[in-house]
Amino acid sequence: METIEKIKEAFGNASDLIVRDFHIGECTIYLVQNEVLCTSSFINEYILTRLTKLPLTKQNKEELLYNVLPDNSVKKLDDLDQMLDFICKGFALLIYEEGKAIAIEAKASLDRGIGEASNESTIRGSKDSFNENFNTNLGLIRRRIRSEHCFMETYFLGKESRVKTGILYMNNIVLKEHVDTVKEKLEKINVDGILDSGSLKKYIEEKHNFLFPTVLSTERPDRAAQALLEGKIVIIADNSPFALITPSFFVDYLHSPDDYYQRASNITFLRLIRLFAFLIAIFIPGLYIALTTHNQDMLPFDLLLNFSAQRTSVPFSALIEALFMSISFEILRESDIRKPASMGSAVSILGGLILGDAAVSAGIISPIMIIVISISAISGLAFTSQEMISTLRWLRFIMMLLAFLFGIFGIFCGLIFLLASLTTTTTLNLPYLAPITPLIKDELKDSLIKMKSSKIRKRNPLLTKNKVREREAQEK
Repeated sequence: METIEKIKEAFGNASDLIVRDFHIGECTIYLVQNEVLCTSSFINEYILTRLTKLPLTKQNKEELLYNVLPDNSVKKLDDLDQMLDFICKGFALLIYEEGKAIAIEAKASLDRGIGEASNESTIRGSKDSFNENFNTNLGLIRRRIRSEHCFMETYFLGKESRVKTGILYMNNIVLKEHVDTVKEKLEKINVDGILDSGSLKKYIEEKHNFLFPTVLSTERPDRAAQALLEGKIVIIADNSPFALITPSFFVDYLHSPDDYYQRASNITFLRLIRLFAFLIAIFIPGLYIALTTHNQDMLPFDLLLNFSAQRTSVPFSALIEALFMSISFEILRESDIRKPASMGSAVSILGGLILGDAAVSAGIISPIMIIVISISAISGLAFTSQEMISTLRWLRFIMMLLAFLFGIFGIFCGLIFLLASLTTTTTLNLPYLAPITPLIKDELKDSLIKMKSSKIRKRNPLLTKNKVREREAQEK
């Protein structure tokens, strides 16, 4: 059959492409499947067993194959490109005549089960996390939002990968123009492969935003569900255990999924601690360099003598010290991430204790510099977003260089640069610093300061057309 030859040629006669022919009654049926993508037991038990018992004739074969074979995803195909596409998706094809086939879903389970989140650990919240299966991830969200207003639209991205991607949003809450903007960005993607949400993220972010992340990545389904209820858009991609949330504002990176399982006063304290950690991670090394290099008169005399005594035997400038320690920490952190868990702790102990103590004993690094860089690095680890951690790293190096060149004046210039970057950054054409600027009083109740849930009665007007929450509408 010519169709069979074209399929074999298209796949380059791959060894995992299985083609079998069956003579049933007056008909010859060809079974085509990809061995690694399909479940052989399902095909043998539910397709072939019934197929051999069907009273097929040339007149009724299409009707019987479509209506009698058991599956909820039976599709009629009459195009070669469609056939190739469905074979790659894990469907078994029954080709009953030239150019015509019935596709039956027989996907093999190639994903891991639902486990705990590895990056966004939780204390009191739900323990489940996304995995690499699209339907599982969609189900974890729909299990939390049992509403007919939770819409999902599907795209297949990448000319070669054709990865299944879903856009989720609450139709009765979200602003339609935001959904249209995300759709437009996805439709413009014209590349060979989109492998997961990580490679998809760069096409959704604003191109002119080079410093701060504007699309939040999460492996927590409860966080994704909460974002949907706020009027945001969630994007899930097959083969990826992370969902994308857009738009995401600066205050979102100061929040944690655990915030909604604790008392409001405790949450406020933790968010302020995270903001304080953000400032420490950026400014502390630069401030130390400025005070010890250019602005010694701003230090108390006793403290200045202490710093001077510690740096007596150090042959390098404060900037070289800071760069050496910062780069050493980044190498240590990268090694810790890439190594297996059993080896990671050993690497941390070796780098943190032995090398640090040896550097001080050798007179290469002053003890106070180790304290300063350690505090800055630990403060940066208060954030789970790798993109925000990377942003803190670049800002820290910029502040260190400005402090070395211009002292405290350089720190103020760096602060102006930071504020300018924050205020000019946009996410889906919305201001990144909302609800602080522009000021949205009702939304401030769940930004840095967390009020009781009973006092939060309105949604963010930048995100939603339905500004009044349903609870208040029912009370009225």
